[in-house]
Amino acid sequence: MRNKPRSFLGGISAEMLRRRVYPVIIAYALISWALLQIGEVTFEPLGLPGWVMTLLVVVVIAGFPLAAILAWMFDITPSGIRRDARPIIADTTIDDPASIAVLPFTDMSRQQDQGYFCEGIAEAILHALTKIESLRVAARMSSFRYANADADLQDIGRKLGVNTILEGSVRKSGDQLRITAQLVNVKDGYHLWSESYDRKLEDVFAVQDEIATSIAGLLLNSITPIATSLTRDILAYDYYLRGRQFLSRFRKVDFESARQMFHQAIEKDPKFAQAWASYADSFSLEVMYAYPALSLKEKAHEASERALALNPDIAETQASAGLAHLVNEDFDRAEFHLNKAIELNPGLWEAYYYFARCRFHQGDMASASELFEKAASVNPEDYQSRALRVLVLRGEGRLDEAKLEARRAIAVVEKHLEWNPDDVRALLLGASSLIVLDEIERAGRWMRRAMEIDPDDPISLYNIGCNLAMLNKVEKALDYLERAFDGGTISKDWMEHDADLVNLHSHPRYAALFERVAA
Repeated sequence: MRNKPRSFLGGISAEMLRRRVYPVIIAYALISWALLQIGEVTFEPLGLPGWVMTLLVVVVIAGFPLAAILAWMFDITPSGIRRDARPIIADTTIDDPASIAVLPFTDMSRQQDQGYFCEGIAEAILHALTKIESLRVAARMSSFRYANADADLQDIGRKLGVNTILEGSVRKSGDQLRITAQLVNVKDGYHLWSESYDRKLEDVFAVQDEIATSIAGLLLNSITPIATSLTRDILAYDYYLRGRQFLSRFRKVDFESARQMFHQAIEKDPKFAQAWASYADSFSLEVMYAYPALSLKEKAHEASERALALNPDIAETQASAGLAHLVNEDFDRAEFHLNKAIELNPGLWEAYYYFARCRFHQGDMASASELFEKAASVNPEDYQSRALRVLVLRGEGRLDEAKLEARRAIAVVEKHLEWNPDDVRALLLGASSLIVLDEIERAGRWMRRAMEIDPDDPISLYNIGCNLAMLNKVEKALDYLERAFDGGTISKDWMEHDADLVNLHSHPRYAALFERVAA
């Protein structure tokens, strides 16, 4: 089945929406009505002749098309009135159901130092589009691995399983922005829509909203304006984007850097709910992966509660609250908030991933397996859910299933490493799946590569210890686990249920280490 080409009237309506003619018409109607009411009440007591009221009615009627024409021709923005430039819109069709992948926008700035900002614009648009139920949107982790890729857009679209792709570029110079965006039909490679925006930096939110609204209008014949950000403070937004970049690296030092960025964002805009949620996550993830200190747990809870108070109706604040309760070992509350996050956004990978870890911490391996599988289905490019599901299946004695999942995990890791060759976590979790498949030599190469990149990170040390334990290199495994603990990491609940460590359970050093972890 195919979408019918838009009718002439449908195309005019969408273009009127893009040019913001409707708000002008509504404002004109309200002002005109008010003027006529004032005239009707005041003209007669003032002794004005009857023809004055008639003239006012004629002027109001004649002014209507003039106002509409001016709104069509000119664009009223916070930085002034600009002549509208008509976007390129192709007379083509797309396959049902409507689907889209949003690629990171290309950094065209002279210094080539705005990659985080370009990704942030694309991510804001992507996130807003995911809220449209009738539009299928490729996961961020899937589409963003094509950043700076030279591959053909049609090929990328086919790999991601979508029928349209949004790409763009950003040139930032001082407080000036030039943003271009193009929507491409994967089937024939033609542009469905294209536009350029020359704006002030503070106008970036309006541009994001316009792009998302235009895409929805084109693909779904929708005229509903779409908001892409929960802040309108450009400095707060900039700090937030920098923080998200650090947070995605999953290293202790990067959690600390992310936290500084989110704190700056909150200082600029104390009501920025997403920044508060990410600020909470910077504490929670450090507790989970690096340093389970009580002070960090408390700060995670406080920040997540602030995010919820500001906006409980977005999935990110609910997922953040779930994660904070998870690291505080309040599993019932964690699951309440994670269920709420999934209800608000069934495509939010983090909600399923944290839910799976919550069940793992409680020893419910059957449920953890199902939730890791669901997380992987929501984001097929995520290697973590698959690799950790291998661990769960092995622990349950489901070895054939574990090997099948290990092959899937390695395939995803290999694709990820093509674009992120220095991702230590991917190398180490991938190595664990290689060990399950008896590809020991290759697993060893991946482990050595990870240690060359980051030999002291406690998260990496724990994962190396697990892999060595799987290989029954008991003493060496314990060396790494003790170093990891000395660096501040290791969760008691996770360690207790970690099937990778089974070969160590009878060793006195393991018993002593577990006692220290549990203290």
